[in-house]
Amino acid sequence: MKLYSYFRSSSSYRLRIALNLKGLDYDIVPVNLVAGDQRGEAYRAVNPQGLVPALDTGSAQLVQSTAILEWLEEQYPEPPLYPADALARARVRGLCQHIACEIQPLNNLGVLGYLREALGQDEHTVNRWYAHWVTRGFESLEAAAPAEGYLGGTVPGMAEVFLVPQLYNARRFAVDLAPFPRLVAIDARCAYLDAFARAHPDRQPDAPPAHG
Repeated sequence: MKLYSYFRSSSSYRLRIALNLKGLDYDIVPVNLVAGDQRGEAYRAVNPQGLVPALDTGSAQLVQSTAILEWLEEQYPEPPLYPADALARARVRGLCQHIACEIQPLNNLGVLGYLREALGQDEHTVNRWYAHWVTRGFESLEAAAPAEGYLGGTVPGMAEVFLVPQLYNARRFAVDLAPFPRLVAIDARCAYLDAFARAHPDRQPDAPPAHG
């Protein structure tokens, strides 16, 4: 499989973690979002939406991280990334959607660029915007987080696939994480696991030397 990815894209980061947790082999095809590769004709032929990630399965091109993650879970059910219980699965999906729908879209590269360029906002204002939406989202996640283990149970799964990249981005923008000790603890537990470590942005082939 080929994963079209940008090292700092939280959506791409999700896919890297999930593929690693599933033990699947894949090749990274870098798409430089800052340079505008996603708007070029070559990448539009892969994903007409002009977004990352995209996954070439060998027989089809899949887009949108949440859809790809669901396909991975159906196609490669072991090890499972969702709990066995239906109610627990619904709860985990709710946490994932909270990150994917309520936090990340308000803070992605396109939105931040529009704030700077079209609306003329300075970096201080852009960073305040970012911190506001991340903090607001993390408040409810912290309330749902257990004192021990992971968001979905005793092993990391789909909730951590979404959470860890969002915490990485929060640190990039210097968001105060002190009010979220349970989320930080979950992230620290994940950091020791190879599947998460290999997916980290600093270890990607397109990470600049200063990050590698």
